[in-house]
Amino acid sequence: MAGQKPTFKIQLMDPKPLTWWKSRRKKIDMMPPYQRRGRLWSNTDKAYLIDSILNGYDIPKLYMADYTWSDSELNKKKLPYAIIDGKQRLEAIFDFFDGIIVLNDDFNFLSDSSIKIGGLGYKDLLENYIEIAELFETFPLTIVGVYADSEEPINELFVRLNRSKSLTGAEIRNAMVGKTPAIIREISRHAFFIDNIAFSVKRGADLNAAAKLLIFEYYDKPVETKKKSLDEFASTAESKGADQIELALRRIIQILDEMAQIFLPKDKLLANGGILPVYYWFIRGLPEDNHHMVREFLVFFEQMRSKNREPANAENLDRNLIEFDNLNRSTNDLKSHSGRIDILKNFFDDWIENKTINSRRK
Repeated sequence: MAGQKPTFKIQLMDPKPLTWWKSRRKKIDMMPPYQRRGRLWSNTDKAYLIDSILNGYDIPKLYMADYTWSDSELNKKKLPYAIIDGKQRLEAIFDFFDGIIVLNDDFNFLSDSSIKIGGLGYKDLLENYIEIAELFETFPLTIVGVYADSEEPINELFVRLNRSKSLTGAEIRNAMVGKTPAIIREISRHAFFIDNIAFSVKRGADLNAAAKLLIFEYYDKPVETKKKSLDEFASTAESKGADQIELALRRIIQILDEMAQIFLPKDKLLANGGILPVYYWFIRGLPEDNHHMVREFLVFFEQMRSKNREPANAENLDRNLIEFDNLNRSTNDLKSHSGRIDILKNFFDDWIENKTINSRRK
């Protein structure tokens, strides 16, 4: 029927120059929920894309949700466009416009190798090489416009486009539809993940850790957290118990509020995401009166582990610490989670007892 609102539509958009997109950057949602984290490219990688543009090479087409065709409930930010695939390319282009990146030092302008502009930025080109600046400004981006009135086809498109790009499990789960992936995202936005963790989140490591906390709380016990288990959990947990997921979320927020007070900003104890679920469940099982001592204990525990590895202690090794190190090598097994938590509990009890005895002697 003519004029009927489409439910899913893909169509090549009319080519527009880079300056057109630059002037409309505020009309592009760069962070729809299915997107991978930005800033994965180094400055060298970004400059290489600009190199390709200036030298007339083709660059892969971008995919963008186009809400100018029709309004959609998905368009929560009420913007005309939302990036689906090609975020890093678009960021690189905007960064060059903004002077955040410059051409690589070894840049070779193929049209005239005598022109040496390596190390220059967009502003330098405008002032000294206007024709080359115009090559960049007028480069036509090839963009495929996508419209959908539900998340499923856009998320499916994103996953299909990235199947050959080694997406992490966290990134694929993030593109799933439903309450569970949304709750995982909500957990990862907690102040603890923003301020306290010290591991990189560029490939969704925070989302991965958040998913592990959620599956622990959902089942009310440590469980295996391999990719297959987390994928199945993210896709089926809501249908099995939506209320249970909400209760798990509230409990996690409560514990993370405590952990945000226990750990330091960008705490070196949180430099590896694999240990986070273990710390979480260990702290969860402690009386609140002991929370203020947790970090002091964990520093002590790490010192003991380090000392136990020294050759000088070969004859007096602590087998429990060796076991902790061994379990730490396979961080997603149930045995690894449970074993490390039990070892932490036992060491903490002994540590508390020794502190009590020493304080009485004083």
